[in-house]
Amino acid sequence: KAGFTGKDQLTYTICDGAEKPKCSNATVSINVEKMKTVVISTSMGDMKAKLYNRTPQHRDNFIKLANEGFFNDLLFHRVIKGFMVQGGDPNSKGAGPDARLGSGGPGYTIPAEFVPALFHKKGALSAARQGDQVNPKKESSGSQFYVVQGKPVPQGQTKNMPAFRQEVYSKIGGTPFLDDNYTVFGEVVEGLDIIDKIAAVKTKKPGDRPLEDVKMSIKVID
Repeated sequence: KAGFTGKDQLTYTICDGAEKPKCSNATVSINVEKMKTVVISTSMGDMKAKLYNRTPQHRDNFIKLANEGFFNDLLFHRVIKGFMVQGGDPNSKGAGPDARLGSGGPGYTIPAEFVPALFHKKGALSAARQGDQVNPKKESSGSQFYVVQGKPVPQGQTKNMPAFRQEVYSKIGGTPFLDDNYTVFGEVVEGLDIIDKIAAVKTKKPGDRPLEDVKMSIKVID
């Protein structure tokens, strides 16, 4: 088990069973033993994340880029407290303080992989993308990603969602309005506090870039 315990808290179970869109008692079961693990090292600490096998194109691309060292010394160039922290723009490497960031990538996109069981709870690792007007198929950026911080959402505001999502959002928080519009392809399993630390940095407008650079490197560890 991982996450929370106690009679008035959510129990989030990581188990040996197959990934399922629904589980009893609003508990989500996800098979992590066969998942690839990555460490997202930042200047504010490390996050360990699992990559979902239900989103194989995103998983394989993320692993490929990490193994190539693509992410090393890139920035979390967009940070919005209570929402998410975003990075993966190759143009952010060595970028000057006034550089406009957020439009770079490896030169390709990835088809959307929406899975009902995978949603934007706190710690979700998700793919950034261009907006619907220029990207009606909701294809993901080839390299830019974000990690959800979000905040608790009362169940009354998520009543049209499956029960397991309502429970998770009410207990640990997230960004439910992004569900089924942006591909969620992994989750942070250790280091949720690092998301909070990054999200708390001071930023500047426009672009929500941190005043002091928050660098990253990503390594596949198993």
